[in-house]
Amino acid sequence: MLVFGFMGLLYWVGKALGVYAAVMLVDAAMRREDAYRAADKQNKGMWLIFLGLATALLFLMPFDAFLPILGLIAVIVYTVDVRPALRQAAGGGRGPRRGGSSSDGPYGPYNGGR
Repeated sequence: MLVFGFMGLLYWVGKALGVYAAVMLVDAAMRREDAYRAADKQNKGMWLIFLGLATALLFLMPFDAFLPILGLIAVIVYTVDVRPALRQAAGGGRGPRRGGSSSDGPYGPYNGGR
């Protein structure tokens, strides 16, 4: 009885991770191609393939199999490494927004040596 409950829990965890992988796939598809090159994180097509395969594996195979775990690793790498680098490369990093201009440097506005 306990084993069936655990297997049911693993089933729902696998489906939830599949939904998360699908969200990350959509996120990767929405990013610009040049942001991948600027962040030096392979290319957009490769990440779309990895995340698409991970999503399919997490939905189609039982979570306790080997291949969905590999897909989960790809989703984790995208989430903790590639996605923040893409956000920073595209200028969408977190932090307070200051209303500065494009000529502002790290210590204030650049005034051309005046």
